[in-house]
Amino acid sequence: MSETHPTAPVAQRENTKLAMWVFLGGEVVFFVSLILLIIFTRLTHTGYEAQFRSHLSIPVIALNTFILVTSSYFVVRSLEAISYKGDQKGLRTNMIMVIVLGLLFLGGQAFEWSELFAAGVNLSTIYGSPFFTVTGIHGTHVFVGILWAVYLLVGHQRMPFTKENHLGVENFGLYWHFVDIVWIVLFTIIYLI
Repeated sequence: MSETHPTAPVAQRENTKLAMWVFLGGEVVFFVSLILLIIFTRLTHTGYEAQFRSHLSIPVIALNTFILVTSSYFVVRSLEAISYKGDQKGLRTNMIMVIVLGLLFLGGQAFEWSELFAAGVNLSTIYGSPFFTVTGIHGTHVFVGILWAVYLLVGHQRMPFTKENHLGVENFGLYWHFVDIVWIVLFTIIYLI
């Protein structure tokens, strides 16, 4: 007769990471739906180039995209600093760069929106409605990420992250990279194709 061994409970760390992946899976479904909205709008209406795309400033948004992609580099550096070296200063410095670049990205998006509003593109136009909805929701995700980064800096001063305990930074990284990838897809579909 074989002896049965009770299964060990899943570690809290793995539960938290699994929850983050489940959350991101839901976000993928949500953003795919929004991206399909843009594609459907372009397929069912004519004049995308003349009515909307001609008002977009691709060089400005390309710079904005570069800013967001660069911020992901600093997220990686933050995680490396704390997880490999236990370097609190490296974590803080790189996380501050993420916050600054995230704010610059939002500033670039605000600039673009103001230019579009000035050109008469708004929520009531055929292409403006899905554009402002999707980019606004994405911008909200960037803003939430910035708040999360601030929390990681300020809210963990009494119990700072360590080489052994850095799951909060790791989960933040998953979220931030997801938001970055979504923007690259949006940039390609809205601005380049």
